[in-house]
Amino acid sequence: MTTSFDLTGKVIAITGASSGFGHHFAGVLASAGATVVLGARREEKLQARVRAIIANGGKALAVPLDVLNKNSIHNFIDAAFSNYGQLDVLINNAGVEAGAKTYTMIDEQDWDFVMDTNLKSAWLSSKYYTEQVQAHKQGGGNIVMISSITDTRTIKGQFPYAVSKGALTRMTEIMALEASRYKIRVNALAPGYILTDVSRILLESDAAPEFVKGIPMRRFGEFEDLDGPILLLASDASRYMTGSVIAVDGGHLCASL
Repeated sequence: MTTSFDLTGKVIAITGASSGFGHHFAGVLASAGATVVLGARREEKLQARVRAIIANGGKALAVPLDVLNKNSIHNFIDAAFSNYGQLDVLINNAGVEAGAKTYTMIDEQDWDFVMDTNLKSAWLSSKYYTEQVQAHKQGGGNIVMISSITDTRTIKGQFPYAVSKGALTRMTEIMALEASRYKIRVNALAPGYILTDVSRILLESDAAPEFVKGIPMRRFGEFEDLDGPILLLASDASRYMTGSVIAVDGGHLCASL
């Protein structure tokens, strides 16, 4: 059973890998045997993560990446193929939010920044990845989107973040239908409320104690709670899964029923 989750020989690219989920996923996947290609704008943080992974016996490469720039996205994916001759998994993790603002509070710049980072970049990355899988005659691939339970259940002040995640989940489902012809699987991981740079404003606010009561498991998530699900989606253990969205939220979505 454990061999299904073994990532030895796999090359996995992760966007937004200098902090948060991407930073954590890099270590988890490298520990399972994958060679990880890490992309983000903050090169110093990327290099520090690569050094830590290598010191722990893993394999990693840092590549500067601005997901708002199509050429940068292409260079990032090309780096994986040129250095390793393959790219088995693309994890679209890069994400931002506009702060605790409603639709009447944000401006056009806020909207564009969030939608371009969270949604458009995932499409552009997936499109180019699919083209390169075909060009390199790789025989198939695997795309993992990092969505959020805000795609289904949200609160005031998460606009346009929740809108982008709702669209990202639907993108996952439609792309799964369309990518099957290329033998590419597309799934999504939808974390609940986990303390990150993005969620810190809410989870460290005075409202946090009351908010956590809405979670059946009565706690916010930790990075380690995502280890099993990300290993599942990135590995051959999920070989018959496509179009799936896995919620890891302590039962938060159930509480809305």
